[in-house]
Amino acid sequence: MSRLSASFPGDPVTGILADGEESRRRFEDFANDEPCPALNPQTGLCELYDSRPMTCRVFGPPVRSEDGLGVCELCFHGATDEQIQKCELIPDPENLEEHLLAELEKRTEVHGSTIIAFCLGLLN
Repeated sequence: MSRLSASFPGDPVTGILADGEESRRRFEDFANDEPCPALNPQTGLCELYDSRPMTCRVFGPPVRSEDGLGVCELCFHGATDEQIQKCELIPDPENLEEHLLAELEKRTEVHGSTIIAFCLGLLN
């Protein structure tokens, strides 16, 4: 958190992304080159694997959003568009994440996007 706070496009105390297009644009590439803070640096294993976020659960398979079919640049190297489309994953077909986030925001009165490092930092 200390390394990321200075350039975080939002409130580094709460870890919540600021409103506005400029903040959203900066957030898109923010911390892309940072290692995941949930990985144990000695073993490389995830320390919260059983309760990992949706982003971690679907990393790798192609996932559709309003922007189209998103594919991890490390996966499907050399695959055709048709081959990639056959691997499409629907990560939350019952839309459970939206309901869980709404309940969490209601309970905590905290709203907005953030990153895993700030979530973990706020738990400590």
